This record gives sequence, C-alpha cells and structure tokens, in this order.
Amino acid sequence: MAKQVVTRTYTASIRNQQQVSDDLDSLGFSASKLWNVGRWTISRVWDEIDYIPEHDELTAYLKSHERYDDLHSQSSQRVLQELAEAFTGWYGKRRNGDTRANPPGYRKHGDEHPRSTVTFKAAGFKLDTKYNRVRLSKGSNLKEYWSDFILCEYQTRPDVDLSTVENIQQVRAVWTGEEWELHFVCKVEIDVSEAPGKKTVGVDLGINNFAALAYEDGQADLYPLNCLKQDDYYFSKRIARCDDSTSKQANRLNQKKSARRTHYFHALSKHIVERCVDEGVGTIMVGDLSGIREDEENGESKNWGKHGNLDLHSWPFDRFTDLLEYKAEMEGIAVEEVSERDTSKSCSCCGRTRDANRVERGLYVCDVCKMVANADVNGAENIRQKVSPSPATDGGDRSNGWLAQPSTFLFDKETGAFAPQERVTS
Repeated sequence: MAKQVVTRTYTASIRNQQQVSDDLDSLGFSASKLWNVGRWTISRVWDEIDYIPEHDELTAYLKSHERYDDLHSQSSQRVLQELAEAFTGWYGKRRNGDTRANPPGYRKHGDEHPRSTVTFKAAGFKLDTKYNRVRLSKGSNLKEYWSDFILCEYQTRPDVDLSTVENIQQVRAVWTGEEWELHFVCKVEIDVSEAPGKKTVGVDLGINNFAALAYEDGQADLYPLNCLKQDDYYFSKRIARCDDSTSKQANRLNQKKSARRTHYFHALSKHIVERCVDEGVGTIMVGDLSGIREDEENGESKNWGKHGNLDLHSWPFDRFTDLLEYKAEMEGIAVEEVSERDTSKSCSCCGRTRDANRVERGLYVCDVCKMVANADVNGAENIRQKVSPSPATDGGDRSNGWLAQPSTFLFDKETGAFAPQERVTS
C-alpha cells in the first residue's frame, strides 16, 4: 500500500438548524449581494476598457465597500475569487469563438437575493470536534456586541470522524433548497493500492446507456438507464399529484428521488471500478461532455429529441465522473477526461467518419470495413484509442463479437447493486 494525500469533502447536517438558520440566511444573502456588487463593477470596467479585473484587483477595489464587511474578510475574498474565475472562463470561451457564451449573471430571484454558499477559510472558523461544534465568523457589519460568530452543532456520517483529520482547509455553509448544511473540505492521507495493471478502458456516457465501456483486451460492458428513467417517471407522476410543488409531501418525494439517484451513481461507479480491478485496468478514459449540448460544427444546441433533451439536462454526468475518479483513486487507477469529438461518428476499426454509419436501435455499421458494433461501445472504443492505439492498427483482431454484443449490467433495486443481464439463448 502506498500513501497519498487527497482532498475530501465531508457533508454534515446541522442539528441546531432552527437556532442558526436566520444568521446563516444573513450570510447567504450577503454573499449574493457582494457577488452582485462585484458583477456590476467588472461589467463597468469591461464596457469601458475591455478588461476583466483579476481577483486581487477586484478585492483591493471593493475592500472599502460596505458589502465587503458583511462577511468575514476571507469569505468575501472567496466570493470575489469565484466571480473573477467565472468571468475569466466566459472570456476564454468568447476568445475561442463561442459567440453563444454568456457572462456570469446577477444572483437574484426576482427582487430577492438567494442564499449563496459561504466559504470560511482557516481564520474564519474554529472547530470543536469533542462536542461536534464549529464556530463560523460573521462579518463586522453583522456582528452584535454579544455575538460575533455562529455556533453550529453538526453531525457527520457514522464513518466520518473529524477528530482524526489534521488538515481541515475550509468549511462551507451550503443552502440545499430546504435547509443549511456544512461541507468540511479536508486534506487527508489515504492508503492507495498499486495500479492493478497497465490496461486501458474507454467510457462513453450517454442518455440511453448511461455508460458504455470498451476494454483494451476486447471486452465491452453496457449500463442501461432503465432504472433511473423508471424512477423519474414514477416520482414525476407522484409529485404532479401533490396540491403544491413546495408542500412537505412533494419535498419528501424529491428527497427520496434524489437519494435513490445518488445511490445509483455510487453503485455504478463502484461496479465499474471493481470490473477494472478484475480486468487489470490502470487507466480509465472518460469522454469529456462539456460540449455535449452544442453541435461541434455550428455551435448551435443539439436536438436529441423531446425525451433526449430532458434526459441530457437531468443526468448529472459531472457528478458521476467525480465519484468514479474518487473510487478509482483508492485502487490506484487513474481517470482521464478526453475529447469526445467525432467518437460517435468514427469507425473504431478503420477510422472512417460518417454520420450515416450510426443507424437505428443503437447500431453502428461501417460502410467501408463492414464492422457491426453497438454504437455506444464503438464510441467508448474510440475514446480509449485516443490514449492507447487500436489493436487493429498493430495486427490485432477487432472482430464484431464483443463490439456488437457487449455484456449488459442491470441495476437490481432489491439488492441495490448491479448484476449481469441473463442472455436468452434460442
């Protein structure tokens, strides 16, 4: 076992929610107000001299602003840092020719400021792990003569003990839409296994099969989305029957739906990593989905059909990739994101690129080499080949069998785990 220092974020509920919610609301509103002040300032500078102020410049300029003192100084700095990073990201897209990219907006719900996340760095919090309490500093404008901090009583998962964590870098107060919770960002040392092998696997994420995997040695796996789609349909119907979408019943249904989805992605990422360990995989290549909503040629929004467009916005691909990376890291497996450009159009055998080769029912049929493959598996193999060469280019065999008939794993709601789908033989 090797030792490695990694960043972990532990979520904790607030046990004295009723006592601290008003104070946390004030901080959350203040963070939104400061964001809006910074947003207006950057916009004015941009309009006048076509320049985006750096984080330190923006902080120095707004240090004397009244809204800056609504939060602890480090918390205010973090708000302005996030704003500057968001503007820099927008400008980078514009510079690369993305005319559809919009600059960061103001944080408002009508005429009201929403509750933004508030980040407390080392000088802004004090942790008492003996009594599971944390003191969060207020800004000077919100301090009273008898209270300059918020004392939150927290509760983590049973398997998390913050008293054993030496380096807690940040505490974040996060509004979930119903209540506040705390996120402890920590540096921890973990035992990391040696990589189980040097093989590679490509992972294609999609809206029909959530994940398709293509292994270097000629195997392929599919993970259909049937279970999540059934849950979405079921809970949508139940929520629609509620008298009010904000009622307690509707909130309970939304929480249950979210919990089941979270468990699904944990189980899926765990199963994929276990398969990679069994197959001696050392590197997982995942398709970068940052441009999935746009057409590669004209920059316009892609049309995936009525249901496809809904699925595209409802499946948290980034969240799954984070879970996969976290679990793979424990096994010494590296996760890399690679471009998905043309992976759905190109033949993984001969390299021929043609839209018409992807035919109905998820099949890919090459008009040149006559390869027949599951379309998602073909995409996964193309993703894998961006890092590792295809066996077809060095004398290897790329037969139709595993490409066209991959192993399928279905989620079992009773066991909460994935199991192979039984093949029907005639």
